[in-house]
Amino acid sequence: MCSVVHHVALEVTDPEPDVAFWALLGFERVEPPPALRERAVWVQRDGQQVHLLLSDDPVVPPEGHAAVVAVDYARDTAALRAAGHEVQDRTPHWGAARCSARTPSGHRVEVMEAPPG
Repeated sequence: MCSVVHHVALEVTDPEPDVAFWALLGFERVEPPPALRERAVWVQRDGQQVHLLLSDDPVVPPEGHAAVVAVDYARDTAALRAAGHEVQDRTPHWGAARCSARTPSGHRVEVMEAPPG
């Protein structure tokens, strides 16, 4: 069995706008373990998670980012745009489109049409 990335953790002040952002990419809210419910909100798609860590002073790296492969790239990027998120097209890699958008908390997310070969 190979290792896979299970989750990324992002600091936020108010998780709800970010939960709505991730929902546009097919992520649904799931319950974290009881010991973490007071300090984190989790969303998940196909077993991969984003942990939104509650913070009064969140750190948002300027270039660091999470990357996801879209279920339906055209639909998902259109949904982001329709919801008012700025979507910046990027240079395609491996013959697949990709773009980036920022969550309401300012975290950069790369959305890929397909994973690397």
